[in-house]
Amino acid sequence: MVFICYNQTYADNLKGGSTMSKKMLIVFVVALFTICTLSHVEAADKTPEQLVKESKSLIKEVSIDDVKKMIDTKENVIILDVTDKYEFEGGHIPGAINISRGTLEFKVAQIIPDKNSKIIVYCGIDLRGPLATRTLNDLGYNNAVNMAGGLKAWKAAGYPLVK
Repeated sequence: MVFICYNQTYADNLKGGSTMSKKMLIVFVVALFTICTLSHVEAADKTPEQLVKESKSLIKEVSIDDVKKMIDTKENVIILDVTDKYEFEGGHIPGAINISRGTLEFKVAQIIPDKNSKIIVYCGIDLRGPLATRTLNDLGYNNAVNMAGGLKAWKAAGYPLVK
């Protein structure tokens, strides 16, 4: 009710107000519309491949060999598998924990409360991993890095898996 009265009063003022006030209102509305439209177009124009490439340019990555050394030397790291549960159950890196990419934002704080933790993120073929790493970085997990190549590269190197 107050909003309607305010707008009506404002409109009444514009009727009798200056041409300058009307022009300023029009410019403001057009600018707001343009900003909203352009921000939507930028996001909508990206393909999934572009999002992965962009994420890879913004995150840090480590090799499968580096991850294997970290595990072998018992370095204090969290190995995070972001595949879906059925993929994780089909085989994963020893010691890995699983948070599906689809639920990462909602579950990570409960499972990994320390944002200073060193987190090695991986997925099946190195598509979800970079996106998840970027998300973790955006959430304040600045020591999260992606394992380049994903589980596919890990398997190809002959490194162990557990079920």
